[in-house]
Amino acid sequence: MADKNSVHTYILAKKEQLAKRIKKPLAELADMCSDVWPDQQLIDEILRHEIGTIPDCSLLYAWNVEGKVISCMILPDRADDSWLGRDLNERPYLSKHLPYMGIMLSSVYRSDYDGRECITALQAVNRDNELLGFVAADFSVNDLLRDTSLSASVPQWNQYRGDPAVRGTLFLQQRFNSQLDEHIDEVLSRFETLIAEHGVFHAKVHFSSGRCSIWLMDDPYSYRILTIDDILDPDLSLAYPWRPYTDKATVTIDQVKACFEQFKRLRFGDETIYLRSASINIINGMIGLTFSCDGSHYMPVKDFLEKEQTFWFGGSSLEIKTES
Repeated sequence: MADKNSVHTYILAKKEQLAKRIKKPLAELADMCSDVWPDQQLIDEILRHEIGTIPDCSLLYAWNVEGKVISCMILPDRADDSWLGRDLNERPYLSKHLPYMGIMLSSVYRSDYDGRECITALQAVNRDNELLGFVAADFSVNDLLRDTSLSASVPQWNQYRGDPAVRGTLFLQQRFNSQLDEHIDEVLSRFETLIAEHGVFHAKVHFSSGRCSIWLMDDPYSYRILTIDDILDPDLSLAYPWRPYTDKATVTIDQVKACFEQFKRLRFGDETIYLRSASINIINGMIGLTFSCDGSHYMPVKDFLEKEQTFWFGGSSLEIKTES
């Protein structure tokens, strides 16, 4: 099974990187503030002088243990006293346990101060083992991500449960033979041609409703919906430019054909547990499947093609699928 926490793991890594960069300068800043706490003017002077030492920091301010702001809002180019005395107890980062030593990073939230998405780092300010308050450093998400790139997507197998109401009535339903079902060989052959010769890299077939959606290499930001009449039109290929099978594909056209054959088997293999929709993406090599029980699978093409029919419809696996 796939690592369901992959996105969460990436987020934690990004926050860990930020924490490592700011831990030392924020600790030093807190030590300086503790010497003059709670003198607002002296704290402001320190924050103004030190904001440039904290990488990517867009805002610095201090508040006491009661949650009241006791400094100006210090920006890289100015100081703003409009929030002096403001109660911060409703701020998102105060819903968590506060750090009595060291720093804590908030989750991303929309700042009431400037309206931007940001992360706040809270640094405890202590003197003689007494907690005096906190220095807060805000980091704009846009600034933090300015020079980053999208992480690579790793194909993984995931299963998701569907609507419990659908699962509860599963054995009261039966597959209805749609117009697409009646022409399934022609439909799947047409899609094979679109993928192999007309630049379609992602296609989704809705067997029950007889509609399909496609994404093309020439226009990857849009999708096109095809009705069963469109798909069965023998002149359909004229609607799209000829394109050789893309070298960005991670699966072969023979594998695409084998997937379509497996889609057909899953559609007709059982009158109760049957395929409602299926998708294939030749760039990331992923298959998407939604069954009559409303359970969904997303899996690499290689894994999909390795599974025999009994995996989906065998006695013991049937129970698993209806719970998906």
